[in-house]
Amino acid sequence: MNASVSSGLFSLLGQQPRRILGLVAAACVAMLAFGLYLQHVVGLEPCPMCIVQRYALVAVAVIAGIAALLRRPVARHTGVVLMGGFAAFGAFVAARQSWLQWNPPEIMTCGRDFFGMIEAFPLRRAIPMIFRGSGDCSVIDWTFLGLSIANWSFLCFSAIALLAVALWVKRPAA
Repeated sequence: MNASVSSGLFSLLGQQPRRILGLVAAACVAMLAFGLYLQHVVGLEPCPMCIVQRYALVAVAVIAGIAALLRRPVARHTGVVLMGGFAAFGAFVAARQSWLQWNPPEIMTCGRDFFGMIEAFPLRRAIPMIFRGSGDCSVIDWTFLGLSIANWSFLCFSAIALLAVALWVKRPAA
């Protein structure tokens, strides 16, 4: 990348952080929608680690959206730090899941079958289990360009975390 392009990106970070945060929130909503599409239309069952990554993605989307609406720089910077923290946590979980996919354990007990939960447990115990996911964390059910969902999730969370660091470093003087 030449100097003019990189300086242009850094000036955009410092001059229009609210627009960037809004784009991050929109991208997170799009990724969540794609995950729901894969689950409900394609039929892929999310594993517990996938569910945790979804929660992290929801947190990043909500925090980025709120931070984009805030006019006070101090409050927006706090949102950027929180967004980066949740993105780093999501990247950690996705990295762990990627590692499990590359090095699957001999016996994996990552989740239970949905109908088995409903039949075996009372509804008050089964409902929380449903939100924990039922797929196997080490199975690769879907790939795009040779990367699994966990790999893509790691890349997206890492990009958001790096963007949060860049927004924090390049913040304008209050």
